Order: sequence, then structure tokens, then C-alpha cells
Amino acid sequence: MEKRQSRSRQRKKIQKSEWEDWLEPCRLCPRDCGSRRLSGGKGRCGVSALLKVSRAALHLWEEPCISGTEGSGTVFFSGCPLHCVYCQNRAISDGRAGKEISAERLGEIFLELQGKGARNINLVTPTHYIPQIREALDLAEEGGLELPVVFNCGGYEKPEALKLLDGYVDIYLTDFKYMDSQTARRYSHAPDYPEKAKGALEEMVRQCPEPEFDQAGLMKKGVIVRHLLLPGNVEQAKEVVRYVYGTYGSRVYISLMNQYTPFPELRETYPELCRKVTKREYNSLVDYAVDLGVEQGFIQEGETAGESFIPAFDYEGV
Repeated sequence: MEKRQSRSRQRKKIQKSEWEDWLEPCRLCPRDCGSRRLSGGKGRCGVSALLKVSRAALHLWEEPCISGTEGSGTVFFSGCPLHCVYCQNRAISDGRAGKEISAERLGEIFLELQGKGARNINLVTPTHYIPQIREALDLAEEGGLELPVVFNCGGYEKPEALKLLDGYVDIYLTDFKYMDSQTARRYSHAPDYPEKAKGALEEMVRQCPEPEFDQAGLMKKGVIVRHLLLPGNVEQAKEVVRYVYGTYGSRVYISLMNQYTPFPELRETYPELCRKVTKREYNSLVDYAVDLGVEQGFIQEGETAGESFIPAFDYEGV
């Protein structure tokens, strides 16, 4: 394993009282709900300030440069600022499931994942816990954590909050779901998503301006933008690819996903989402990206929507 330099000197130190100000009233995500989470109130994310984790284990289903052959050390946090109607992790995204833990325990989990051979620490849906994660990373690095840190998020972020992660996060693995505000309103109740995702991506690239890899081809630093193709949304998906590639070129990797899985309960309100993405739709998007000149990226092959990319949220490793 390649040991990295300590990043403590690159970090902006903040007092605990200062990061508590982000949580009460809460202003960590673009919802700006103002919930008093330190006092036990739940934000739009569905959780209070208490860390809530549903799983911490090695995960092989990320992009190859993230998972490698040993697996990514994924920590699945409960709650989510977005609540997309088609969310594949809906079992935990509403904030009801999960085990409450301390920042000290989270730091221990990071070290345990490192001991199991994880190639990185992969924070899944972490936006609403940024200050607590900082504290846990400080503790873990004091205990010998040497792995790259991945911030695996939905793209609906505030640049001001992301700045708190400067010097803590090595890789941003972010969604870019929509370029159309009406679609964002319908499926994620967030008409400002396109604007917020653009600003967030700009800050992510500022922090990680060029991709870096180790000798095994695993990413050490960089930004990967994911787009999950929704049925009937090929043209909007092309707009996302056009914006990301046109703005950042090869500085950002683009991951095009066809693993959308329809849920029966969507049939009445969102009938257009009650089918899988067709091969024709996905191939059209991939061909467009290639014709545009995208070379740094990932595609999915096979009937991924027929496979289970949803792990058991059984508190493993928590």
C-alpha cells in the first residue's frame, strides 16, 4: 500500500463551536431547512446531528478505479437531502433505519476497513454529516489511517459546505442527475438542482483539479461524475454529458450508468419510470459521449438493472 503524506497542514482548522453552527440551525445542504439538529430536530435529510450508519463493509460495485479487486471501504450513512422518488437506497435514505454512533466510533470503523484491505474510505450519502465526518477523519488519521477518502454524493451540495472538506477528501464521486429544473422538481423536489450541481462540481474540481492514479490503476485523487440514465430521458442525459465534458474536459471522469431499477410503487404517480432503460437508449447516450470526444470515463455492460446493486443494510461493520 502506498503511504500518503499527512494532509493536516493543508486543512483549515475550525473550532467545534464553529462547525456546530452549521448544524443549528442546519445549513449544510441547499435545502437550508434551518432545523435544530444538535437539539434533536430532524432536517429535510431525515436525521438529527447524531451519526447514523447502516453498513460499513468492502464493496466491489463501484467504478474499477475505486473498487479495485479488494473492494472500496464503504460507509453507508442514513438520511439524504434529496429523497429522489426512484432512490435505490430508499431503505435508509429516509433516515429511519441505521445505528447511531459517535464520531470516535466512526473513526474506528475507518481504521477497521483499512485493516480489512479496503483501497479507500468511501463515504456514501455523507452531505448532512460533513462536520462529524471531519472529526472522525482527524481521529482516524491520528490512529494511522492512510487511505484516500471518497465523498460519494448526490451532487446537490453547497460549495461553502464542500470547502469544509478541503484537505480531507481526495476523490469526489458525485452524481449529476439533471440539467432540467422541471425534471429535478418532479423526481427530487429540487428545481434548483442543476444550478446547485454546477456550483458544487466547480468546487470539487477546484479541490481536485487533475486525476491521479497509483501503479495499480486505482484513483488517488480526482473527480468522477456519475449520471444514472432514467427511462425516456436520453436527451436530458446528453445535456449533462455535454455540460460536464464541455466545461471540464478530461479533468473529470464521466460514468454513464444503466442500472436504473423500477419500483412497483411508482406505477400510479410516476408511470413513466416503471420500466428499465432500453439498450437502444443507453447505446444512444454512450455513442453521443464517444462522438463528443469523451475518453475518460466508464460505461456499464450487460443487464445491470437485473442485478442487485443494493447491499443488505444489516449494520455490518457498524
